[in-house]
Amino acid sequence: MPSTKQKKPAYNVALAAMMSALALIFSYIEAIIPINFGIPGIKLGIANLVILTSLYVLGTGYTFTINILRIFVAGLLFNGLFGAVYSLAGGLLSLAVMVLLKKTGLFSTIGISMAGGVAHNLGQLLVAALIVSNMKLFFYFPVLLFSGIISGILIGILTYLILKKLPKSFLSNASR
Repeated sequence: MPSTKQKKPAYNVALAAMMSALALIFSYIEAIIPINFGIPGIKLGIANLVILTSLYVLGTGYTFTINILRIFVAGLLFNGLFGAVYSLAGGLLSLAVMVLLKKTGLFSTIGISMAGGVAHNLGQLLVAALIVSNMKLFFYFPVLLFSGIISGILIGILTYLILKKLPKSFLSNASR
């Protein structure tokens, strides 16, 4: 069976649509059951499980589209305008970091996910600091750094386990 990059575009679009729906479902779950351990701004980021898996299965272009769709639809449905702006900043920075690290071939899914989690939190903090014009918000970064690492480890492990269970033919040529 050829890799997903070699399959017909319709197959990839259908798979991307299913992954977008799954990422949106995970966003909804996080919206109704906030897992923040009583600390503001902390999320497990289970939708990133889909994003990281998509990066390995479908590649950068489809993953970018899935991420943007999820952020805007979840923002409209669950988080509001400012939530979407924060999520967009975090999501774009996170994806850029994950794509760059994956291209090096030096990092595992866990390392890539950890960096993505930290980058996501940093992107959101940068936008928040710009919106409220207060750099004192960066005093909160150590908390967000720690939470990004912990959630990144958990999402990275789950992604690794998912990718391990998928047939090799399902993964893109640059996946491992």
